[in-house]
Amino acid sequence: MSTGQTFRNKAQDLKGRITERIGRTTRNRRLQREGRTDRISGNLKQSGDKVKNAFRR
Repeated sequence: MSTGQTFRNKAQDLKGRITERIGRTTRNRRLQREGRTDRISGNLKQSGDKVKNAFRR
């Protein structure tokens, strides 16, 4: 897993957390869903990269 990919995945996770929080604050369900989707996909990508690294060793 390259450093760039790690940074992108964590940035996507952070963006999702912020978007979800804004959606909750403004009671905008669409923003909540988008934030949750970004957060989850960022976490899944990070997990997938960790699994790949575990099998490379």
